[in-house]
Amino acid sequence: MKQKKIIRAFGLDYVKIHACPKDCMLFRGDRAIQETCHVCKSSRWKDGEKNGSPAQPKRKKKPAKVLRYFPLIPRIQRLFATNKTSDDMRWHDEGRTKDGKLRHPADGEAWKDFDRRYPDFEKDSRNVRLGLASDGFNPFRNLSSKHSTWPVMLIPYNLPPWICMKQTSLILSMIIPGPDSPGNDIDVYLQPLIDELLELCVCGGGGGGNN
Repeated sequence: MKQKKIIRAFGLDYVKIHACPKDCMLFRGDRAIQETCHVCKSSRWKDGEKNGSPAQPKRKKKPAKVLRYFPLIPRIQRLFATNKTSDDMRWHDEGRTKDGKLRHPADGEAWKDFDRRYPDFEKDSRNVRLGLASDGFNPFRNLSSKHSTWPVMLIPYNLPPWICMKQTSLILSMIIPGPDSPGNDIDVYLQPLIDELLELCVCGGGGGGNN
């Protein structure tokens, strides 16, 4: 509990979001109080529990699936909380050697093409460039188990190459629960992240958003 209080004080807590057991939707926003999935009609609760029935009036309902989401905005803010990390976040533009050699994602054609398409974004070196990666693993270390949990990581590409891929620089965005891979339905779980990125773009006013 002490560790959790410290994490909350730094604004690095996570939120729990109930999900359809078949990965159809998240129970959030306008659908936060729904009891069943609006796509497949699956119950939000384990085994279709109907708590509050005369037989079990006090039994607490357990969600069938829970996404753990780590809000991005406070983590981005912390990258600019000190002079050292703030300078590192501008390295891709202000500290990088620009001699045409490929040493960093900023030297690649995809980065340059994005800058050409969005020149207002490119003007401010503080704007954050993020890479996204995800892969499943078995949290129980049992090779015979088919259970697979999927963490989603964000990589701040603004940082120098000797820093951005270090474990300490990776940003844990969410933990998608198993037991099965989300497959193409991973976009359902990315919705909270996309909403935050859109919020950052709007707050940035064109030149201060995040990609």
